[in-house]
Amino acid sequence: MKLRRPHRPRDFRLADSAQQIVGGFLLAGPFVVTEEVWDLAANMHILQSLTLVAIVFAIGYAALYKADTTREPDDEQEVAGIPIRFISLMCVTFGSVTVLALLFGAPETFLADETETTSALALITFKAVTVGSVFSVVGAATADSIFAK
Repeated sequence: MKLRRPHRPRDFRLADSAQQIVGGFLLAGPFVVTEEVWDLAANMHILQSLTLVAIVFAIGYAALYKADTTREPDDEQEVAGIPIRFISLMCVTFGSVTVLALLFGAPETFLADETETTSALALITFKAVTVGSVFSVVGAATADSIFAK
């Protein structure tokens, strides 16, 4: 009879988030400052944006745990049953696009003539963030996987 050591989750480090941030910002930038993205967002239905959110979650999960066969979600530290690495990836993905959009003043630049209310500006900005996040998640997850130990 072979005794097994208790399972210890893989530590999630600040360096892991830093790697995700580099990749997330790298691929988010070009989409935040592209007028076509803001035109798309202005004409998208909210259901399309919510579908993009689901796609971003699926891409992120697949990139972290399906494409990288050495990593298992059960081997990671968790919060409420969700791996911290995945939570970090989603925060970085959506956060990097949002931060860049606001720092560059993209909503005001691209939507100045189209929106009359703050809520309309916020909604279109949300939709543009979902578009940019499709690309940001690829960069963030790739950087996380490339530099993983």
